[in-house]
Amino acid sequence: MSKIPFKTADILLPENADMTKWSVVACDQYTSEPKYWEDVKNVVDSSPSTFNMIFPEIYLEDGDAEERIESINTTMEKYINDGVFKTLKDSLVYVERTVLNGKIRRGIVGSVDLEHYDYNKGSTSLIRATEGTVIERIPPRVKVRINASVELPHIMLLIDDEKDIVFKSINKETATPVYDFDLMCQSGHIKGYQIDGTPVINALSQLYEQMEGDNKLLFAVGDGNHSLATAKECWEQIKKCLTEEQKETHPARFPLVEIVNIHDSSLEFEPIHRIVFNCNSEHLLGSLKQYYKCNNDGVGQKITYVINGEKEDIYVSNPSSQLTVGTLQNFLDYYLKNNNCKIDYIHGEDVVLELTKQSNTIGFLLPPMEKSELFPTVIKDGSLPRKTFSMGEAWEKRFYLECKLIK
Repeated sequence: MSKIPFKTADILLPENADMTKWSVVACDQYTSEPKYWEDVKNVVDSSPSTFNMIFPEIYLEDGDAEERIESINTTMEKYINDGVFKTLKDSLVYVERTVLNGKIRRGIVGSVDLEHYDYNKGSTSLIRATEGTVIERIPPRVKVRINASVELPHIMLLIDDEKDIVFKSINKETATPVYDFDLMCQSGHIKGYQIDGTPVINALSQLYEQMEGDNKLLFAVGDGNHSLATAKECWEQIKKCLTEEQKETHPARFPLVEIVNIHDSSLEFEPIHRIVFNCNSEHLLGSLKQYYKCNNDGVGQKITYVINGEKEDIYVSNPSSQLTVGTLQNFLDYYLKNNNCKIDYIHGEDVVLELTKQSNTIGFLLPPMEKSELFPTVIKDGSLPRKTFSMGEAWEKRFYLECKLIK
């Protein structure tokens, strides 16, 4: 076997379905915008859809989690038994996603080996988290996955391939088109091609061999870290009951992901902003000024906050992190432990400006991170503060589309 922890898979796609209705955005998007998910529900209606196999996080606190999870598992089994799926045997899928600015983001869908992934701080594994993993977010996701027969990935792994050798190994002339459609809710267009895995895996091996030093980072989790961490936790539970031989091939060990080159011209890092609901804004700002040495003189690390849709700046002269997001998050973690408020992580400045018009709400706008800083920073310093960056706006996120059996 190749020492590269990426391989082909038996990939499931719907045999006969309206693909626009089939494919929906990642479950952790639009978590403060119920209308979006109502619109998705209305678009899907009674058609086969990945919507019926996921648990949108906006509904996590509705009190019906057990019923939703049971419905998800039942739907998965029904889709399998009713012949909804066709199987692309031992394949990869080459993806071209046209986003709203017209650029095309290229990706390759295949499976990774969880034995080479470690999300813990200080990890030196070939697959690593780029941001801090919130352990509390894993158990609710495990409940959804642990008895599921099918997985749907929105995980995106980044490679640092400046010469683009991996994607240049793909020959579209010999590829088989497998889908080509518009994504729902004005989210762009997507094409997929079934491809042979050998050239891609050979190119990844070449990329690996070119890396210097002992601390080699082949895949950095760009999106979906908590989903991959959930797959890891489930695998750790499952493998306790397996023989060594069974561990080598068990499908739960090899979740589906999409790999993307960080140097792809379409890939843009967007900041992830913060909103705190159900709070006294003045009390929170006062606590921030007590937590750090703050001023309005333009000296220090700038933090932009939003109240009633209006932006103001404050400067921290003794920041706790080189990144503004780290300094802010350290304070917010402290404040939320001592006050009964709710935080949400928001893509898009316009959404923050709109949501902060609500009473008892404050938002924080964060600056973008240069994508060229990611791999060197993770290799040198470990994972970044959680929710440091996002690869595009919410509507550019990876949609659920391809599936894989994990039982």
